[in-house]
Amino acid sequence: MKLHCEMEVVSRHLPALGLRNRGKGVRAVLSLCQQTSRSQPRARAFLLISTLKDKLGTRYELRENIEQFFTKFVDEGKATVRLKEPPVDICLSKANSSSLKGFLSAVRLAHRGCNVDTSVSTLTAVKTSEFENFKTKMVITSKKDYPLSKNFPYSLEHLQTSYCGLVRVDMRMLCLKNLRKLDLSHNHIKKLPATIGDLIHLQELNLNDNHLESFSVALCQSTLQKSLRSLDLSKNKIKALPVQFCQLQELTNLKLDDNELIRFPCKIGQLVNLRFLSAARNKLPFLPSEFRNLSLEYLDLFGNTFEQLEVLPVIKLQVPLTLLESSARNILYNRIPYGSHIIPFHLCQDLDTAKTCVCGRFCLNSFIQGTTTMNLHSVAHTVVLVDNMGGTEAPIMSYFCSLGCYVNSSDMLK
Repeated sequence: MKLHCEMEVVSRHLPALGLRNRGKGVRAVLSLCQQTSRSQPRARAFLLISTLKDKLGTRYELRENIEQFFTKFVDEGKATVRLKEPPVDICLSKANSSSLKGFLSAVRLAHRGCNVDTSVSTLTAVKTSEFENFKTKMVITSKKDYPLSKNFPYSLEHLQTSYCGLVRVDMRMLCLKNLRKLDLSHNHIKKLPATIGDLIHLQELNLNDNHLESFSVALCQSTLQKSLRSLDLSKNKIKALPVQFCQLQELTNLKLDDNELIRFPCKIGQLVNLRFLSAARNKLPFLPSEFRNLSLEYLDLFGNTFEQLEVLPVIKLQVPLTLLESSARNILYNRIPYGSHIIPFHLCQDLDTAKTCVCGRFCLNSFIQGTTTMNLHSVAHTVVLVDNMGGTEAPIMSYFCSLGCYVNSSDMLK
């Protein structure tokens, strides 16, 4: 029985000697082996650790020699086996989680002196070919090279499958738990599975030139919130992004060129880490009010159908405020937690899409709506011209929670 992973052997004596371990794992093949002798007819179980530099490997006896297992992160392909003699910790990472669980179960049985109901290797050197499973990058740019009969190497961190004619995401890719960069550009994918959100280390996702019509709420609320930094949705058929898209707050690079966007998410200002935004050649009529909260290094909005400014404001004030309006404003202003387990789902949607007044307060259905122009250099260091006339200004929608706010901001609307 074998396990392919990255491994580090840490001596517990080093801290006492004032020394530190180098803290870096190496690619290894772990084998559960047994050896028999005439003096000891009962087979002795060993853990054999082989590396590319040491194919014969180092062996550690297992029976009654394990002090503790650390398996809190086993679902991420990580675990540690603490041995009694020698006093070392064997730290495992970047392993296939299901293979790791099976291997640790067999090691536990060997530690207890039980029979292992699986194939046990003999103490032989590992072949060089076995280390090929540690491939971390794979680039496929044609149908004929796409693997149909075998799985992707589990250790992949960067996978590109472009020009392969894919109409859906291959579910085998979603088992690559170490994946950091996934490039599915230039295919025919129409829908993304929510399980992409289970790729907990995914930092870059390229979906350029596909047939996507949406980006699901489930993906916005997945573990991508903490990991995703770069997203390319250019050359698709997306008309709008959900308001929950702004929960992807680690995003630094967002490409939305050549879609059919008619609006940005109203809470786009919550993308506090966003530095590069490109949404050229869409159908944006104006920018949302929270757009002015962005702090960008690069902005490209060329070729959008920005509308002419409306001279008169749209007044939808309610006097007095309804109970719903008053309650919603208080919940948002005081940052009271809410969710569909507390209040009806449609009320959660209303709160998620509430307008932000220029004063910083919120409004639901009672507001004054006005349009003004904004120089895009106020939110970005480098701005691509909005049109062929050399302009860098775009219309932005503003909301006012009361007549007082509107009057105090009237200079802005002139």
